[in-house]
Amino acid sequence: MHSTPLYQQVKSTIVPFVDDNQTSFTIALSGGVDSVVLLNVMNEMKREIPALQLSAVYVNHGLSNYADDWQAFCAELCVQLNMPFNGVRVEIEQRSRTSLEEQARDARYLALDQYSDKGSVILLGQHLNDQLETFLLRLKRGSGLKGLASMRQTRLLKSGRVCFRPLLDITRCAIESFAKTFSLAHITDDSNTDERFDRNFIRQKVVPVLSDKFTGFEKSASRSITLLQQQQDLLHEYTLQDLAKCQSETQGLSCSELAMYSAARQANVLRCWLEQFTALMPSQKQTEQILEQGINAQVDAQLKIQLKDGDIRRHQGFLYFVKHKAQAPLVVTERSDNTFILNTGACISPMQGKGIRLPQADEHVTVKFDHSQAKIKPLNKPGRNTVKHWFKDAKVAPWLRASVPLIFYNDELVQVVGYFISANHVSDEGIFWEYHT
Repeated sequence: MHSTPLYQQVKSTIVPFVDDNQTSFTIALSGGVDSVVLLNVMNEMKREIPALQLSAVYVNHGLSNYADDWQAFCAELCVQLNMPFNGVRVEIEQRSRTSLEEQARDARYLALDQYSDKGSVILLGQHLNDQLETFLLRLKRGSGLKGLASMRQTRLLKSGRVCFRPLLDITRCAIESFAKTFSLAHITDDSNTDERFDRNFIRQKVVPVLSDKFTGFEKSASRSITLLQQQQDLLHEYTLQDLAKCQSETQGLSCSELAMYSAARQANVLRCWLEQFTALMPSQKQTEQILEQGINAQVDAQLKIQLKDGDIRRHQGFLYFVKHKAQAPLVVTERSDNTFILNTGACISPMQGKGIRLPQADEHVTVKFDHSQAKIKPLNKPGRNTVKHWFKDAKVAPWLRASVPLIFYNDELVQVVGYFISANHVSDEGIFWEYHT
């Protein structure tokens, strides 16, 4: 096994981790030929590099009638190799506008992250043909440069966990040949031949024709994907520089700065900005709509463009992404003295210092939300007016106003938390409320 090209190629990708004192690895084991080969190669490598700490995780989606049998196969395989094994069952929650395949993939990564050894690098079994299938699928969907760049050898999960694909430059044929040479038993998932699924159709009908017709097609396509990744990385560097000039400290996107760029550059900056908040990018038509209305709208225009999981809003010359929130209105659920606990778990508590006077014995302290017509005369502001008026004066974004706590003494508004205190109740040795999320 040591002398085979596949073994040496995988080893060459793992050694840099070991050189950086990263020796803990978790193999994402499905029982298929790719992950079984990877498992055996890593186990053999441990003989050469005893410092390696290896384990395996099987994620059982329960989507196949054979899922439990496959889990048992993986468990037995790890027993034979004397390798720690963890079988994890996950439930797939059906979501609208998302394919079952995508939901299963998200659940799998979440489970792998949760049940892999702390600090370990997760090793994934995707290979060169998987990469090529991904490229062709995204080509079919009309993806841009980032999509066509396909899978990266290294992937970071939201938690910061590193996932790595040691087989990404190795063909399926080489992997299957390796398994045959060393008599490695593995599972064959019958669903992988169901051509109703786009990926399977490409696997069965498209790639074999291209590979037969054009010698070295897989390797040539891999080089093209690598070039696309390099070009995407370069473009991303320049886009980050543009974004730094356009984004405010409050994460708003300056329409005036954006207007200085070409249309293509504007679209790049917009997508880069949105990636901070959502993985669901707008369509080309929506992108054009956002840029057209955002840049050309009047200064006080109240723009609102709905996307899949949030809205693009415009306020004071800046674009903001406001995520959809399916939650009940803010209400107080507990009170201890003058500290209020909300249904979100946040709390509003008083601090001593310059603020408003303490409540009198006949004054009951309450917290309210979304009372835009309540009136107050703020300290250092002329006259008495509604909360709505003072929010507009302070340039508070409309979508934030309903979540600002309002402190009342009986029916008198005395503090707009985080913004104003009542000039009629001010005291140098008083209290002021703070909002802790």
